[in-house]
Amino acid sequence: MPSGRGAGSARGWDESDVRVRPGKGSRPRTKRRPSHDDAAAAMIVAVDRGRWGCVLLDDGPDHTAGTRVVAMRARELGRTPVVVGDRVGVVGDLTGARDTLARIVRVEERSTVLRRTADDSDPYERVVVANAELLLIVVAVADPPPRAGFVARALVAAYTGGLDPVLCLTKGDLDDPSVFAAEFAELDVPVLRVGVDDELNDLHDLIDGRISAMIGHSGVGKSTLVNRLVPDAYRATGVVSGVGKGRHTSTQSVALELATGGWVVDTPGIRSFGLAHVSPDDVVAAFSDLDEIAGACPRGCTHQGPPADPECAFDAVTDPAVHRRALAVRELLGALQSNDPWALGFDQD
Repeated sequence: MPSGRGAGSARGWDESDVRVRPGKGSRPRTKRRPSHDDAAAAMIVAVDRGRWGCVLLDDGPDHTAGTRVVAMRARELGRTPVVVGDRVGVVGDLTGARDTLARIVRVEERSTVLRRTADDSDPYERVVVANAELLLIVVAVADPPPRAGFVARALVAAYTGGLDPVLCLTKGDLDDPSVFAAEFAELDVPVLRVGVDDELNDLHDLIDGRISAMIGHSGVGKSTLVNRLVPDAYRATGVVSGVGKGRHTSTQSVALELATGGWVVDTPGIRSFGLAHVSPDDVVAAFSDLDEIAGACPRGCTHQGPPADPECAFDAVTDPAVHRRALAVRELLGALQSNDPWALGFDQD
């Protein structure tokens, strides 16, 4: 058998049979990405199937503040989460014309986060709304009956995420709202009546000019309240910023602009509010006076008191007002440990 240098010629091969690797000329010469210093500032107002509805915050040479644009996430962001309320930088077509698409190239640091997990055994936390200042917890005082466990969990989510909670009670014509509101009196949570026959002046005093997130179970009157605050919200059809092309968005969070200034983020009806990402110390840290007292607790204290924590420093507090607040925080911690679906307000199939 022929071998050596002339073996190829003996088999009838020539230079066309030799595989040549392509050169590197087709590859990017650098991994450096553009800085996008000229990116326009925007806020995410809607999310649906890989598209984000944004409202531009500042005037620019090719756009006007307040213009609504639809954007995709730039490749360099990878899987960076982008949620309603996020402040972002966008480039590309910012005219807001139909069928145009911009790109989100930057996500700014968040000042607050409303987050939850699917349940208490799920380690994966989901950010529901970013940068909201207030959390409006909508609860009916009857039909369906209020669930203190759900409200307690919502309060925990607000405190640990940096939001100020507001308890909004509906259907006050069916029962006395003060009875349920009294359960949270020691936490100094503002309580407002916002039923269909109630004036909303006090609520506007709190939310105008600010970003507020709104949560509540289906059937408590949350959508009715949203439509009172934003009469052209079109919650029945879900037409928001062109995202979803008319798809019903009651399963998606959406930011709605108030005519009086500010935004209300309407979130989907809550089925579960897992807090697997929250520890007892996270809750206590939201109360500066109690956090200082907790410094005297033994390591690993869950602040539940006897018998679980017989040496908890909360039990040594002598100031009556602080002691009552410590007991109220213990109620929040109890809700954090509870597995009773009814008490927590989880909807059952």
